[in-house]
Amino acid sequence: MAWDSLCSRDLLRPKIRSASSWTPSSPSSVETPSLEELRRLLWTRTHPTGHVDEVWPNLYVGDLYIARDKEQLSRMGISHVVNAAAGRLSIDTGPKFYRDLPVDYYGVEAEDNPNFNLSIYFYPVARYIKAALNSPRGKVLVHCAMGISRSATLVLAFLMICEDMSLADAIRTVRSHRGICPNSGFLKQLRELDLQLARGKGREAGAC
Repeated sequence: MAWDSLCSRDLLRPKIRSASSWTPSSPSSVETPSLEELRRLLWTRTHPTGHVDEVWPNLYVGDLYIARDKEQLSRMGISHVVNAAAGRLSIDTGPKFYRDLPVDYYGVEAEDNPNFNLSIYFYPVARYIKAALNSPRGKVLVHCAMGISRSATLVLAFLMICEDMSLADAIRTVRSHRGICPNSGFLKQLRELDLQLARGKGREAGAC
């Protein structure tokens, strides 16, 4: 069975649910796990996937439904939205869509395709999320179509780059609140980032 198809069980659609508290990850891993070990870690059942879940203090991962529910975004106090499925043929929201809300928008035109190079957005999006969380009353929603692959990958990269987590610890942290499943190509890109950070070569000057 193909790796990507194994994640179909994460496509359930419970009602909107937000984590009431954040639980720190387990102690940091010393070595970067193999892809197979990372896949097993992702397959471990934790919480089901809702429309939106808080996976880090004031940082939420969600799907297209929450991204388009402006009333709910307002109630949640979302101040920044990162659309990881931006573009006319994907989730076409953008600044005009949110013009009646006090929301800052950042669009990433990414495909949920193992061959798509999402890594070019890892540092720019990580910087944006960090700055947003540091802003007054900053609350960030990172979303894609289903909130399990593109958006989850960018949030994992943020935790690695800006919060000094290993990939394994970032996965555990997010999975403790939301079921996620980056596609096989994105997982490889995250593992390469993990290796670069472990070697001290992945940290860009002024990253966060």
